[in-house]
Amino acid sequence: MNTNLNEHMDHILRGTVEVISEEELEEKLAGAIKTQTPLIVKAGFDPTAPDLHLGHTVLIQKLKHFQDMGHTAVFLIGDFTGLIGDPSGRSETREPMTREQLLENAETYKAQVFKILDKERTVIDFNSRWMEELGAAGMIELAAQQTVARMLEREDFKNRFQNNLPIAIHEFLYPLVQGYDSVALTSDVELGGTDQIFNLLVGRDLQRYYGQKPQVVITVPILVGTDGIKKMSKSYGNYIGITEEAVDIYGKVMSLSDEVMIDYFELLSDISPSELRTLRTAMKEGSLNPKEAKESLALELTARFCGTDKANDAREHFQRVFSQGKRPENVENVDYDAGDGIWIPKLLADLGMTPSTSEGKRMIKQGAVSADGDRITEENRSFSPGDRVLFKVGKRRFVEVSFR
Repeated sequence: MNTNLNEHMDHILRGTVEVISEEELEEKLAGAIKTQTPLIVKAGFDPTAPDLHLGHTVLIQKLKHFQDMGHTAVFLIGDFTGLIGDPSGRSETREPMTREQLLENAETYKAQVFKILDKERTVIDFNSRWMEELGAAGMIELAAQQTVARMLEREDFKNRFQNNLPIAIHEFLYPLVQGYDSVALTSDVELGGTDQIFNLLVGRDLQRYYGQKPQVVITVPILVGTDGIKKMSKSYGNYIGITEEAVDIYGKVMSLSDEVMIDYFELLSDISPSELRTLRTAMKEGSLNPKEAKESLALELTARFCGTDKANDAREHFQRVFSQGKRPENVENVDYDAGDGIWIPKLLADLGMTPSTSEGKRMIKQGAVSADGDRITEENRSFSPGDRVLFKVGKRRFVEVSFR
């Protein structure tokens, strides 16, 4: 375990929004160093979708910071809380998921987190393990530790109550169950996004009730998506999935604005706090070209999720296609029937370049579809047998079509 308390604090406080409290954190870290006993650091994830994106990895990266200092990272899969549905930031009750869906998604999480965390120093647990043992009587005792008035202090619940929007009783159980997870794990620290602060503080309350020393709560920012405006989300289409192809991860990182890029460095990169400070200064003084910094970030993140070789190939592809304006290598070639005319949205969907015809229509309206370098503005177009056309959607998707 690293024995330098200042290095512990510097590394762990990087990219955080709030720590409750820094004094308690320093005390816990000093005790861990003195006794060489790792802290138990917990972060929970409900497996409500099969794939993780970079927004999810902000918390995982913070778990890694604790691992780097020698502490135990607990990646908690909320297969029980997932049945309730996290009400944080919601204006309506979530649609319930089945246990089978949650467990299927959880298997993908288990495989993906070790792209960041050290497998040998990570504990993966499921909160159904203790919640199913708690039983009805235990749940009643747990529910007795909070009041309805306290629950309505939550901004999301308060807004729904004031606007006469329904709040299901089981939604009140979510923060209680998340809090009890901290009791079951005897966690020293819990990590969460800024939207989780209420749930995290409930954990401190419950630990006190069950005779434990309350955990330190650390919140991290919600990562902004590639549009630079909204939080990263699949529903907004502004996400970078960690299971995407290397060329897509690299290209999407390179599309970030300079301002957003700095936040990504702070929240996602493995560079040291001192290197980050140097980077910020160089960017501010203009002694570092933002494009060079972005290339470094894109290469680091792509290598993390896809491997060094694929990351280097993605960089070469990006430079060849976007920096030098050359045709990409190894473009997929597909035979396609020319017929009497082609409806381009269907062609794009058939080629797998868009997930649907409606998305294809949207991309055409945005001017994001081209054929042999010429922007396509009409949805219908004719091609003749023997024509060989390179289609491009967005900045990175290419398919060459041989019409027959």
